[in-house]
Amino acid sequence: MVGGTIPRMNLRPLRVIIPGGSGQIGSILARHFSAQGHTVVVLARKPLQTPWKAVPWDGIALGSWADEIENSDLVINLTGRSVNCRYTPANRREIIESRTKSTSIIGEAIRRAQQPPRIWMNASTATIYRHVFDRSMDEATGEIGGNEPNAPDTWRFSIDVATRWEDAFFNSPTPGTRKIALRSAMVMSPDRGGVFDTLLRLIRFGLGGASGSGRQFVSWIHDRDFVRSIDYLAAHEDLDGAVNLAAPNPLTNSEFMAAIRRAWGAHVGLPATEWMLEIGAVFIRTETELILKSRRVVPGRLLAHGFGFDFPVWPAAARDLVDRWRKL
Repeated sequence: MVGGTIPRMNLRPLRVIIPGGSGQIGSILARHFSAQGHTVVVLARKPLQTPWKAVPWDGIALGSWADEIENSDLVINLTGRSVNCRYTPANRREIIESRTKSTSIIGEAIRRAQQPPRIWMNASTATIYRHVFDRSMDEATGEIGGNEPNAPDTWRFSIDVATRWEDAFFNSPTPGTRKIALRSAMVMSPDRGGVFDTLLRLIRFGLGGASGSGRQFVSWIHDRDFVRSIDYLAAHEDLDGAVNLAAPNPLTNSEFMAAIRRAWGAHVGLPATEWMLEIGAVFIRTETELILKSRRVVPGRLLAHGFGFDFPVWPAAARDLVDRWRKL
């Protein structure tokens, strides 16, 4: 396994700090690092009872939480209000500010630390690239979105969120700390309440066909490759800047949903037209951009550096996730 451990850093237990780590992705990372014997500290607005340490913070101002940054090895900031909502003016402001303000205050805590962390990883998103059918988007040649002809306002907003988030990150001066922006695709895990669980629920109710035209590309990453890629990035000191975390084989929405149906054993899934999705999005208070925008993102830097994926193609990943889902 190429990236299962952190080769140069695992001679002693690490201190891993995860601001905004109380959600699904944070829990995946916390479980992973804790299982390796590392010390995990999650910073959360409402700390929960967990096997690892949880410390309260507001994501806005310095406080006692900043003491956790001192002498830490790795900070992974996941803070940000969920985008699974209607993009009202108030929600838009909260989505942006929850990301930019928390990123800036973490940067300040790192600057003030006597012994700052060696590595700071900050969440970003594969949504930063343009709506695309014709070619894949890697870090070197990918085109930042926002100027696509006839793109809905909600799509341009998502790009604005991503670019302002990365600007806040890279504009925070932390000279003693290596910085990586994690342009992550959807992380697929069997955890209840996650993206895969939501898609599987559609299929179990006889839905789960193509969304809209079904031609839009879906970028994704299996949860085990997600944590392995984090390990890999931490281990290789020559990797910094923006890195795509996505499996190397994105596929169309139609193919993506068909693979989940086959893995589950469902032969039919009712499709949803674009107008049906628009109406449904209003009722469940979300945006169709999360479904209809085409994301054809590939991990150019990871592949060029030698990282190998355990789950490079979606049908095998879907089978593994279904098997694990059934066992939970």
